[in-house]
Amino acid sequence: ISNFTPKAFVSPCSFFWDHRTHDMNDSPSSASPLQGRRILLVEDEAVVSMMLEDLLIGFGCEVVGPAARLQKAVDLATHATVDGALLDINIGGETAYPIAKILSERGIPFAFSTGYTAAFVNEAYRERPMVQKPFHAEKLREVLTRMLSKAAI
Repeated sequence: ISNFTPKAFVSPCSFFWDHRTHDMNDSPSSASPLQGRRILLVEDEAVVSMMLEDLLIGFGCEVVGPAARLQKAVDLATHATVDGALLDINIGGETAYPIAKILSERGIPFAFSTGYTAAFVNEAYRERPMVQKPFHAEKLREVLTRMLSKAAI
């Protein structure tokens, strides 16, 4: 299975893997703006979490977590050294807003990863970047790069 490169993945959250923009055998470029960035990953769907983790590593990021439960995510958001975060809004039936609040208070940028529309997002966080599921690897890379570059300003 180590040579297995999925072309698409469909789950209840409809995650899409675009094999044209990410090859599991690629090594991250040192020129990548995401190289070495520590990203907190909060995702409760195990398979989606593994695929996101692989994408982030492929972008050159270091994954913190992943956290599949709210309390673990809160602990990591409170104590871990991270440059940014990718949060699934619905974590096992609970919202990620307590995590978002902690990250906001710490000045750590984050984006939501969700299948919900922007109307579902708490008004306090509607201006935060959002990656809609299903999404493409390049869209995720673009959102993270933009999010982290704005944080540096």
